[in-house]
Amino acid sequence: MSTREESVLARVALTWLAEPGTRSVHQLVDELGPVSALELLLDGGAPQQELRDSVAARGRAGDARAIAAEALGRGDRLAARVVIPGDDEWPPTVEHLRTLVIPDARSRVDRETAAPLCIWVRGPWPLAEVMERSVAVVGARAATAYGIHVATDLGYGLADREWTVVSGGAFGIDAAAHRGALNAGGPTVAVLACGVDRPYPMGNAALFDRIAETGLLVSEWPPGAEPLRPRFLIRNRVIAAGTRGTVLVEAAARSGATQTTRRAIALRRPTMVVPGPVTSAMSVGAHEILREEPASRLVTGLDQVLEELGRIGEFAPVPRGPERPTDTLDDDARAIVEAMPGRGTVDVEVLAARAGLPIRTVLRKLSLLEELVLVARRGQGYLLLSQAANPKPPRRE
Repeated sequence: MSTREESVLARVALTWLAEPGTRSVHQLVDELGPVSALELLLDGGAPQQELRDSVAARGRAGDARAIAAEALGRGDRLAARVVIPGDDEWPPTVEHLRTLVIPDARSRVDRETAAPLCIWVRGPWPLAEVMERSVAVVGARAATAYGIHVATDLGYGLADREWTVVSGGAFGIDAAAHRGALNAGGPTVAVLACGVDRPYPMGNAALFDRIAETGLLVSEWPPGAEPLRPRFLIRNRVIAAGTRGTVLVEAAARSGATQTTRRAIALRRPTMVVPGPVTSAMSVGAHEILREEPASRLVTGLDQVLEELGRIGEFAPVPRGPERPTDTLDDDARAIVEAMPGRGTVDVEVLAARAGLPIRTVLRKLSLLEELVLVARRGQGYLLLSQAANPKPPRRE
């Protein structure tokens, strides 16, 4: 067995013995290497009692090395591969989890946010390459029609601009973002909370098959691993760290998507939130992020997302109404146009009085307005042409 093969086996075994993200295991691997760290844990030498108890409990279910070897064999049959630090495929951004600290963390999932020891990958793309230009699009499972529409548009638009769309494969916003990217012909990555051979939810099985063919299914858990509830929160840190930015489309008051978003903020990634109706329960969590997190940015479409991501030369256009012929006029000329009657002609003296301008100024500006085909001379007076009003209702004199 080669050195890399020994390292892969040990890392898979360590991930089975202790849930991914466990900082004490990560520190042991840094200090001793994965093979020696595994031997230490199996000999009962874990530095913390909590970790010793966890290893002992898992150890009663079987031999860690044998279970890891079985998982690797199962992965080979699935055409799934294991990527580890040092491989060309390893995404360097996940190493930023080494510095992730959640203030006032009370729960284990908020404390144990170490980088992955290994990542299982199923699909044709090199993992590091596809994650280099990636954006997370996350949100509620019980999404509204509004949220589905926004997420689909964002997924399509980002893929069309050669960004990889990353999400969690769940119903609702996740699935909409994945489908949008697939419809644009771009790669999309589903980060799973279970083995890459048993994507969850099963209702998205056809979607996962499409992703495995043209994008990537990735997970920290070996094939066959179950989608236990805490694992969804554990995997969220990888979505936040592995991407260049995160877009939250919809989220209820208690939502795993808001946890992903707060991880992205803590990692100082561009973090964007799509606003929703204030009456929608599915936007409560999104609005709370905007209220509580100064680093979050409100976005309303693809252009603003791209601007936040910092792509050179791409800036969101300033929202504005339709252009009018009068937009380029100075104040005096605009005042004259506004003073013109909607119907019929007006002589210069009356027009000057209505606009509150000197006759000389009015005459000078009327010449300009004639050149712009906004007014026309008719006998002794001037007529407002229809395109100048755009449209302007007749005034009642």
